[in-house]
Amino acid sequence: MLVSRIVDTSRAVGATRSRKVKIEALRTLLADLEPEEVEPVVAWLSGELRQGRIGIGWRTLADLPATPVDHSTVTVAEVDGLLTEVAGTSGSGSTERRRTLLTDLFTRTTPDERDFLVRLLTGDLRQGALEGIMTDAIAAAAALPVEPVRRAFMLSGRLPATATAALSGGVEALGAFRLEVGRPIRPMLASPAESLADAWTELGGDVSVEYKLDGARIQVHRNGDEIHIFTRTLREITGSVPELVELVVGLPCESAVFDGETLALTDSGRPRPFQETMSRFGAESARELLLHPYFFDCLHLDGIDLLDAPLEQRLDALETVAPQHRIPGLRRPDADTAATHFDDALAAGHEGVMVKSLSAPYAAGRRGRAWQKVKPEHTLDLVVLGAEWGYGRRTGYLSNLHLGARDPDGGDPIMVGKTFKGLTDALLQWQTDEFPRHERARDSHTVFLHPRIVVEIELDGVQVSSRYPGGVALRFARVLRYRPDKDPADADTIGAVRALLPG
Repeated sequence: MLVSRIVDTSRAVGATRSRKVKIEALRTLLADLEPEEVEPVVAWLSGELRQGRIGIGWRTLADLPATPVDHSTVTVAEVDGLLTEVAGTSGSGSTERRRTLLTDLFTRTTPDERDFLVRLLTGDLRQGALEGIMTDAIAAAAALPVEPVRRAFMLSGRLPATATAALSGGVEALGAFRLEVGRPIRPMLASPAESLADAWTELGGDVSVEYKLDGARIQVHRNGDEIHIFTRTLREITGSVPELVELVVGLPCESAVFDGETLALTDSGRPRPFQETMSRFGAESARELLLHPYFFDCLHLDGIDLLDAPLEQRLDALETVAPQHRIPGLRRPDADTAATHFDDALAAGHEGVMVKSLSAPYAAGRRGRAWQKVKPEHTLDLVVLGAEWGYGRRTGYLSNLHLGARDPDGGDPIMVGKTFKGLTDALLQWQTDEFPRHERARDSHTVFLHPRIVVEIELDGVQVSSRYPGGVALRFARVLRYRPDKDPADADTIGAVRALLPG
């Protein structure tokens, strides 16, 4: 298949806000692919490369002397093969060799193809084919129910491989995906609750109420003495957290997969600021700041997969192997006891509590009502769309943030407000240094950004507003912290923002 067909589909998907139209456009394309074309095309239309990062930046691409052609001749197989060669090029002379390969490619592409490939290579391809929509399109192209496709993806973490299995082998091939110790799965997510009483009542009191820590999500895999530790975005950090590796090796089991949080503590046992915990994830050694794990789920134990087991059974397994590292929690507390536990969590310096259904399985990668998070104030994870230059004491700094909520149908983030509140001098300096690296345009007042940076915002609520395209505006929004552990795909949706409207 010619790359021009992929570009046309990408444009069609990006031009509509209709989920149904997006899925149909992708389904039509997927149904026409040759088997060997499925993996690269699904990766591209999800905004990724099958080869992962290949060491090519915007400056390299902008400086290429290639002149595009008028008619498309480049195939999917040719581009995928060249990208594989670029990814494998290293050592002396590798920079020039990559330039030569890419120049040869761009000399044979049309302007539209070149624009598509540049955006793909620089991580700026946003045409609305998010994972949920692509998953539905794969199911439609293979004439399968969506649930086995979704489950296979959540277990494999690889949408291109899932698509290949669905299109070539159907339900049987998808069923071959299992939880594999050492390979991360996508974490189960929680929805915000209006209050502790609402969450407790909605789940019928058959719940676990646990501290919600201000830490970093980790997924820990053990197979004998082999340990792997992953972040919430499935990035492996095993080498930078030796104290966690040592602890897990000492647990009384042969194989296990744990879900939990890790955080750094002060000498008095209170949590350190979130940024201090996150700083360890990029470190080469433990230095003096030790991380402590707090597990809240067990997905596998000594050869037995527990994903489909109810939470109560998974907690029983966790208690048998790591009770001393269990996150503080209560099973089936009455309403008053749950409220006391919530107060205790806040007094200990934590964010609030999680209320979880004891009968629910582990829904990998899904955000549902079986897990609900309760905090004393409203917070949202939003995408930074731009920042305005400050004035007065903030002259020379990028200050007032433009904030967007995620479009669940894969479009660009939807602006819901601005804020300059909560910005410390250190954050102002960081924004001014960092934001130009993500610049897509600017005018005399504002630097507009590619939607890559997630910030956690505290707010008093939202109100109906015609000022912003989402029809709502944030009330008294203030910056809590940036979230380097989250991607824009993890940001809260416009629906979650609207759900905070009174009544």
